[in-house]
Amino acid sequence: MEDELGLSEASIIADVGSGTGILSELFLKHGNPVFGVEPNMEMRNIAEALLSQYPSFKSRDGTAEATTLAAASIDFVTAAQAFHWFDRLKTHAEFLRILKPHGWVLLIWNTRKNSPGFMEAYERLVSEYANRAHSRRTAKDKVGDQALSAFLGEYKVKTFSNDQILDFEGLAGRLLSSSYVPLHGEARYDSMMGELRKLFDSYQEGGIVGLEYETETYYSQLTP
Repeated sequence: MEDELGLSEASIIADVGSGTGILSELFLKHGNPVFGVEPNMEMRNIAEALLSQYPSFKSRDGTAEATTLAAASIDFVTAAQAFHWFDRLKTHAEFLRILKPHGWVLLIWNTRKNSPGFMEAYERLVSEYANRAHSRRTAKDKVGDQALSAFLGEYKVKTFSNDQILDFEGLAGRLLSSSYVPLHGEARYDSMMGELRKLFDSYQEGGIVGLEYETETYYSQLTP
């Protein structure tokens, strides 16, 4: 992003559908100001707690269609694991409104690898506790080339391996950022978190585990 898209520490990020703040934190560690736009109160509260040490993180109760952000205020709009939930026509107009001239939109999906050991065990846990059917499909399976082209216009794609090294709190946040698992106060939440702790304790080394992903990034400068 730095070389090709001109990302710098001064770039202002809007992480739309920011969930528990996993992507937001990557930009915060880079030094960027980040607006985390998330309509789900439970996820937003988790992000606010986890990212409280970053003064440049601003949490907003908003949606892709109505971010609450100022016009022409954002250099990069990101949406990780979220675009398939958006109303695309309204979101397109909203992203154009908040982006500065020549700003970028990045749509990102992570696909979990099914490697032996921890990743297989984690996949079994997710499958057991999912509130609805889920899969490890790619962005193109979920959205399709036609929809991506209609929204992004002429876009580019980059695919790369993305291993996330997490302590238990980070792993819990990653699990709870999935839209299909029970959240705090819902049935089976306590059971799921207990199983996650057992899983973590079985595979951790030095207090951390590694989640293995393949990341797909679709990006463009939107046109009206």
